[in-house]
Amino acid sequence: MQIKDIPQEVRTVSEALESAGFEAYLVGGCVRDLLLQKTPKDWDVATNATPEHIQTIFPDSFYENDFGTVGVKTESENDTLKVIEVTPYRKEGTYSDARRPDTVEFGVSLSEDLTRRDFTVNAIAFRVQTGELVDEHSGKEDLHKKVLRTVGDPDQRFSEDALRMMRAVRLSAELGFAIGDETAQAIATNAEKLSKISKERIRDELIRILETKEPMQSIFISQKLGLLKYIAPDLERGVGVAQNQAHSFDVFEHLLRTMQHAADKDWELAIRLAGLFHDVSKPETRRWSDEKKDWTFHGHEVVGARVTKKALIDLRFPKELIERVVKLVRWHMFFSDPDQITLSAVRRMIQNVGEENIHDLLNLRICDRIGTGRPKEQPFRFRKYKAMVDEALRDPLSVKMLAIDGADIMKAFNEKPGPRIGWVLHALLEEVLDDPNKNTIEHLEIRTRELLTLSDKELRSLGEQGKMRLEKEEEEAVQEIQKKHHVS
Repeated sequence: MQIKDIPQEVRTVSEALESAGFEAYLVGGCVRDLLLQKTPKDWDVATNATPEHIQTIFPDSFYENDFGTVGVKTESENDTLKVIEVTPYRKEGTYSDARRPDTVEFGVSLSEDLTRRDFTVNAIAFRVQTGELVDEHSGKEDLHKKVLRTVGDPDQRFSEDALRMMRAVRLSAELGFAIGDETAQAIATNAEKLSKISKERIRDELIRILETKEPMQSIFISQKLGLLKYIAPDLERGVGVAQNQAHSFDVFEHLLRTMQHAADKDWELAIRLAGLFHDVSKPETRRWSDEKKDWTFHGHEVVGARVTKKALIDLRFPKELIERVVKLVRWHMFFSDPDQITLSAVRRMIQNVGEENIHDLLNLRICDRIGTGRPKEQPFRFRKYKAMVDEALRDPLSVKMLAIDGADIMKAFNEKPGPRIGWVLHALLEEVLDDPNKNTIEHLEIRTRELLTLSDKELRSLGEQGKMRLEKEEEEAVQEIQKKHHVS
């Protein structure tokens, strides 16, 4: 493992600190990522300079926290390099609330600073100027072994900041590392301390977990180590709850597999959350049916929407995201036989969930299907339903597309209501279908004046030709949609 290709912006900050007589080391996640040949998402420099010294060296910087971290602005166009965080070496006092240190002491050594860090893989320092690697806690060895261990006593580390337990689970998924036995045991022992952490911090860490490539692993480990009851306790009720014959897994594993497929498809957070919660209320709605000789879960989507809303509110998720996820959970049982369902029923479903959410709902259905253990994402019936959704969403060809309407014609030409108005509109529509550029008020009014001079017979003939053209265009559009979804 070697570190190379340090960005110039980072080198410039390090050089400026050392030129002023201070030490400068890259620390934390950026060193870990560099050793793993990954591009860091942010850059942290540790130094023996005080915040006041740092700001003197970098006038265009900002200092807005209790930990001494100074944001040094650069002129980089790369978002990850626009601000380099420079933090004095520090030693932290006791953590009486399991969230933040009661005191912070600056001016200590690099060695003391590394000792306070969470995991060995995050306690490696790198001096840019010389290429020196400081690894006092065998972090490099743990990187090689792909294992996460705390720096020092894990009970003490988790007592200092209980969120580190969730961070261990998240890093395990992000890096593909195992959690060391002693560290895992300490998580199980200290899990209750997570209840002291603010819901906002838990939410932020949960989001990062769900946005990894392997969120299923993280939630499964969280449950096994006793953390999940302090994150989203409703999910635990599904553990060991058998489903009906359509499912290969219990409720809990089904939820995780549904969410994981959303991650596999790289779909956004709302779908991952909906996948995680969509069947959350199956346990309390489960009933045995003597007629079916199987379990039923009538109304679980309605109850589940309420439970999901409460859980997400408790975790302080944004209102807009909560409403979106709750809609997906509430309507995820929309699917029925497309051979029997009508377009009007599909339109009602779109109205229920919202046009902006209908494709998310369809994607959730795909995840739900894979979560049952079925190998095929989109069987014919589902593809046909998607075609019906596209058909319902498209703006149908009609005289409403015209720049003028019947009321305009009656007012401008003093015409009375009657079939002649409809014939004129359909005749105009046929012309616009041939050439959309003609769909202007000016052109249509000129053409209407000409059409109104025709006899009823002539005008009716043109109007019927327009209707036939409309029907043909509509049929071709639907066929194109069906072809797109391979159901034609």
